[in-house]
Amino acid sequence: MANQKLPRRSFLQCSAGVATVSLTNVAAEQPPLSRLGLVAYSCRQRRDQMKKLDPSFDLFKPNNLLDHCLKVRAGGMQLALGSLDTQTSTQLRSKVEKAGMYIEAIVYAPFERKDIHTFTAQLKTAVQVGAVAVRTTIIPGRRYENYDSLAEFRNFEKRGRRALENAAPIAEKHRIPLAVENHKDHRNDERVALFEQISSEFVGACVDTGNSVALLEDPVETVRALAPWAHSVHLKDQSLQPYKDGFLLADIPLGQGSLDLKQMVRVLRREKPNVNFSLELITRDPLKVPVFTEKYWKTFPKLSARALARHIRFVRDQTKHNLQYVSKLSPDQRVAREDTNVRESLAYAQQHLGL
Repeated sequence: MANQKLPRRSFLQCSAGVATVSLTNVAAEQPPLSRLGLVAYSCRQRRDQMKKLDPSFDLFKPNNLLDHCLKVRAGGMQLALGSLDTQTSTQLRSKVEKAGMYIEAIVYAPFERKDIHTFTAQLKTAVQVGAVAVRTTIIPGRRYENYDSLAEFRNFEKRGRRALENAAPIAEKHRIPLAVENHKDHRNDERVALFEQISSEFVGACVDTGNSVALLEDPVETVRALAPWAHSVHLKDQSLQPYKDGFLLADIPLGQGSLDLKQMVRVLRREKPNVNFSLELITRDPLKVPVFTEKYWKTFPKLSARALARHIRFVRDQTKHNLQYVSKLSPDQRVAREDTNVRESLAYAQQHLGL
């Protein structure tokens, strides 16, 4: 019997951290929850592995991710809820509250009038489960990769503004904050100007602490610019390293990268004491930011050579050699690396960031 394999379902339940006792007992036996939650994207490798073992099991389903967060002692979760019925929403809310966690929803912005019904249903679900905010994006892709001209980018920018104009009255009606991530799309002044145009207390920022590096901005300055609008935070650290066409940008465990996390957390907590911080650490190969290529500059006609020089100096001063090349690992090694990244980040947040 010692060599007998666990049934596939049993293995999945163990891997996902499915609770076999009440949440109260788990809380009594486990160390206290971190104040740092998990964005679902931080668990992509584990989700993919588990779906291969059993296509019917999805780690990103709310109850499954909740159980996983409890296992790793994360204090909350941000995920796509979709539209849930009232009974399911009520049960999920009860579990989250009993665990002492927070929940934030990921929603699809209503770019067209036809999207408003779906968006409204998603917000109703978010309210029913007790979500403290809903996160979205408004311009697809990375600015320097997806668009071949400033005019093309501006067209998608208008589409994103229209989505927020559609969304604002719905968020106001349901009184739930809509947090728009700086997603390698707008620079600081562009995003702040947009929030000022929308002018709604329920439309603000999901402040990502690392994305602006790809747009030649100082990440601390991005946090300072967006902090007054913060409804949610994607906390991440990133390692930087030059390469022939620009620099590499790599998600790395908190405290091991190039970013001044302590200062950014101080700024955000001073401006918005109650905002929630969620770890968004995607275990993947480094991203290439090709600032020395012509295409990169297509949508940045006003950026100066001085800005580039200042940023390249920042990259060189903050260069790290701990970038992770996940594509070279086996599937099991990728999951192990992801688990380590999350565990080390949660530990750093508790020990050094007060989270």
